[in-house]
Amino acid sequence: MKYPTTAWLAALGTSLLATPALAVNGHYVPGIEGLSAAAAPPEGLYYRGYLLHYDVDNFNDSSGTAVPGNNSGSVTALAHRFIWMTDKTFLGADYGMEAIVPMLDIEFDLDVAGGQRFDDDGLGDIFLGPVILGWHGAQWDATFAAGHWFDTADFDAANPASAGKGYGTTMLTLAGMWHLDAEKTWNVSALSRYEIKTEQDDTRITPGDSWLVEWGIGHRLENGLELGLVGYDAWQLEADDGAPTTAKAERHAIGAEAGYLWPTAGVMLKGAVYHEYDAEAGGLKGLESEGDAIRLQLTKFL
Repeated sequence: MKYPTTAWLAALGTSLLATPALAVNGHYVPGIEGLSAAAAPPEGLYYRGYLLHYDVDNFNDSSGTAVPGNNSGSVTALAHRFIWMTDKTFLGADYGMEAIVPMLDIEFDLDVAGGQRFDDDGLGDIFLGPVILGWHGAQWDATFAAGHWFDTADFDAANPASAGKGYGTTMLTLAGMWHLDAEKTWNVSALSRYEIKTEQDDTRITPGDSWLVEWGIGHRLENGLELGLVGYDAWQLEADDGAPTTAKAERHAIGAEAGYLWPTAGVMLKGAVYHEYDAEAGGLKGLESEGDAIRLQLTKFL
């Protein structure tokens, strides 16, 4: 079967954006949190830096089948996140707020686009979250958060590697963690994000709502090292309004994580690897990348 270059360019031009290769059809990138992400931190100001590198193994269509040709790419992202947990409470929860500023370097080599190379780097769309609510029990933690990804970065519909998305996204978060023993050495957690998008001005397409879950099963050793199994599952729940097809994207991955906390220094380091074992494209995207990711995370109490 012959794949018309113009059709692939139209699809790719709206697909691989921001930290795109990992996103379903919104802004949030699954796999950047992992173990214990469902618990809001104690009162204070925190900096969290995420260094993510993602290598594309192939691009899949809506059935999850890899398209022909030698199509490859990579995304390297450094995201700066600032979290402020105040001394205020609301509905029995600790109250806080956050902001995220991503920096991106994106490259794609696409046979489906006639062997062309696309690249872009710079600031991505900025996230402001005025609401973080964290509840804490003897054996459990729960978190709710709300915020918006603003359409602040450069977007070019003709460039599949654009740093911006070309639309905004409201993101709602609900997460929970359960400690399986009194010493809190074992835990299971789930962090879910629901994304609602605005219209993409250049295409007049409004991406459908999407939902994703990052999960983890962790065990903390006596020396303070935490090890665990992690993964993510993401689904587009609604077809894109204005897109030529009603296909819905989804993405699934599994991985492993290790982390260590230095309480006296107020520093936590984490590292994780993820392997995507399934990816299907939606209407706005046309193609969905499938690949492997490495993530490093630094959290510092300021």
